[in-house]
Amino acid sequence: MISETAALKALLSETADHQILAEMLGFVADRLMALDVDQLCGAEAHERSNERLNHRNGYRPRRWETRAGAVAVQIPKLRKGSYFPEFLEPRRASEKAMTAVIQEAYIQGVSTRSVDDLVKAMGMTGISKSQVSRLCSEIDERVDAFLDRPLEGEWPYLWLDATYIKVRRSGRIVSVAAIVAVAVNTDGRREVLGIAIQPSEAEVFWDEFLRALADRGLRGVKLIIADEHKGLKAAAAKVLGATIQRCRVHFMRNALACVGKKDRPIVTAALRTAFDQDTLADSKEHWAKLIEAFQPRHPKLAELMLRAEDDVLAYKTFPQAHWRQIHSTNPLERLNKEIKRRTNVVGIFPNEAAIRRLVGALMLEQNDEWAVTRRYMTLETVATICEDNTMDPAKIAAL
Repeated sequence: MISETAALKALLSETADHQILAEMLGFVADRLMALDVDQLCGAEAHERSNERLNHRNGYRPRRWETRAGAVAVQIPKLRKGSYFPEFLEPRRASEKAMTAVIQEAYIQGVSTRSVDDLVKAMGMTGISKSQVSRLCSEIDERVDAFLDRPLEGEWPYLWLDATYIKVRRSGRIVSVAAIVAVAVNTDGRREVLGIAIQPSEAEVFWDEFLRALADRGLRGVKLIIADEHKGLKAAAAKVLGATIQRCRVHFMRNALACVGKKDRPIVTAALRTAFDQDTLADSKEHWAKLIEAFQPRHPKLAELMLRAEDDVLAYKTFPQAHWRQIHSTNPLERLNKEIKRRTNVVGIFPNEAAIRRLVGALMLEQNDEWAVTRRYMTLETVATICEDNTMDPAKIAAL
């Protein structure tokens, strides 16, 4: 303890001010690793003990990037097994993806002042093209394998939503749509099926994305839940032969925009009474009465309701147990918020490949999380809407 105190005092007196924090971090890290290895070995270094379980076998250098700068640490090696400290564990895939995106922008000379400040805040130093290349290739391999995997079985419900992200293209800054597709399979579990980076939401691009999903094995889609994206309805009918459910939440926003502020509470309550009906027939009957009531004072609202009736009430032709999940794109809201949170940090992406890398890594992590959580829908209720709704009880018990 006395020797360590003396070493620390010497460090403080001999080191320049801007290097003190990094040196102190390295000092603490070395001490923590030494304590960890003492426990793993059952004895301290050079100590003779009958309780010893392992022996040290030298060190391996490691560069540790911190907010205080780069710190050189020496990781102890063991004769039996291996040791790696928890504070140096590799970043998650999404964190690696974000680092790769920022580094790529920095290297290509397209970074803004905010990106440059962010790189410095993360403590990155000595960024090289070879480091970027290795990091990007590692992430791209995993993301591509996930996004291009074959799709097996039937997927009765498909959610689609788009988030707009800024990217550099031909010397200009443009907005592109990052489309995310999430579906429920016959086991009642959610999975991220894929993403697409498209310049717009025109029918040709929706058609291309849906055909790509179909080529990978997507089938059995009964209902597509999405906002009123241009061209999606025509592409969905042509490629998948599925019904479109217009997001009820987005429709409510559009409806309230057609009336004055003082009338919005009344309109909201009236529309909810139509949605709260127990059957599709009752909802349509109530819907028609509301259109008739709104027509004299709110003609735009009446026209919107008449035009959107079939799409916004489509979910009522499916099992009532699923209505809460399929009447809107709310199941994708948390995904979109996370995408926005990460992409806003980057600001402007250097290219579309960088968007695919970061968003794909986020979706990969979300998919892994869903794989170990409870089912989104029960097996019995999902089976009722599939073509083959007879399931072996033994199979159900085994799932």
